[in-house]
Amino acid sequence: MREVMPGSPGESHLQAILGTSERAARFYREQVSDRLTPRMCEFISRMEMVWIATADSSGHCDCSFRSGPPGFVQVLADTQLAFPDYRGNGVMASSGNLLENAHIGMWFGDFEQELIGLHVNGRAVILNAAQTGTASPEPDHPGRRPTHWVAVSVEECYVHCRKHLPRLARQPVLRRWGTDSPLHKGGDYFGVASCRDANGTDVGAATSEAAI
Repeated sequence: MREVMPGSPGESHLQAILGTSERAARFYREQVSDRLTPRMCEFISRMEMVWIATADSSGHCDCSFRSGPPGFVQVLADTQLAFPDYRGNGVMASSGNLLENAHIGMWFGDFEQELIGLHVNGRAVILNAAQTGTASPEPDHPGRRPTHWVAVSVEECYVHCRKHLPRLARQPVLRRWGTDSPLHKGGDYFGVASCRDANGTDVGAATSEAAI
């Protein structure tokens, strides 16, 4: 465990301006760890969702959602995690970023029982699914096939307070793992494709330029 974690220069600068240095120091001292506690390990083992933050070598950021069965993010040791990256849209935004910049931020949230969150930050490497022996589909979910795995070396972890977390109620839903069906994937829900002409030009943008 770290006794003191000073944080980044940006954090320290803003803490001084806003008068939160003492409160931040107490949080670093009491709540920030450089390894997973037993309770954190148990928490992760029952999570079905995680949000991951990455950035490329230029600092351009991406935040993405991952889900799977309880414990799909595996605790290998108190400083090691690994999770499968299931087949998605093929863009590889998060993992592509990790090839350029190994830093990763992970956020786990319990919206049903404890109303609490957990931050885990560290460095990641990409592992081919064949290397891990997990390239085959899962027997009970043939579409849930990892394209690769992400292994994370934990550098810091800390609690996310519960005061602003909503309580959610679980509802039955059929998850269509691995599908390419536009209907089941959400299709053009936000109207991006419908706003473009045959050449891929944003019709709205073209209309605005014409008006000018």
